[in-house]
Amino acid sequence: MVKIYTKNGDSGNTNLFLGGSLSKSDLRVDTYGTVDEAVSCLGFAKTQINTTKIKDIIENLQHSLFKVGAELSTQGSKASKINDLINTINEDSIKELENYIDDATNEVNLGTEFIMPGISPGSASLDVARTVVRRLERLIVKLNEKFPIKNHNIIIYINRMSDLLFALGRLEDKNKDTKKIRGIRK
Repeated sequence: MVKIYTKNGDSGNTNLFLGGSLSKSDLRVDTYGTVDEAVSCLGFAKTQINTTKIKDIIENLQHSLFKVGAELSTQGSKASKINDLINTINEDSIKELENYIDDATNEVNLGTEFIMPGISPGSASLDVARTVVRRLERLIVKLNEKFPIKNHNIIIYINRMSDLLFALGRLEDKNKDTKKIRGIRK
């Protein structure tokens, strides 16, 4: 039987993809750890969603986040080897999210008012995932300021992902009474 514990991290360090190690408190580790959190939030959202189309999009996002995590957990000279191992996030990846956003916003009018989360379990779980992805975006920007990221498409992709999750939440609640925030307009 394979044991799940390796004891490698008991000293407070963790191994990076393609080699090397860092303290578990390092910004890079915090960033790709938040990728893992986003993947899990999307997994939970998938269990709450009623629409097959939205579930399929979420699963696609989860696969893409694993790519983002691999890129973010590779540092230094090893980062140049990542393209040989995975299909990295590129301009086509970004365009795909923009197409999903356009499709969703063509089906539902987002209006000009802020929307109160919590209309349904599906949209609420997408809104939680969206906030985690927004935090991930902030961490990626901070990481990029400290250690420039080779693939700048990641920042754009994650920004579009949070927009998409907002649109998908509204699409999930398309035929429900959406509550608007009183007295505040975008």
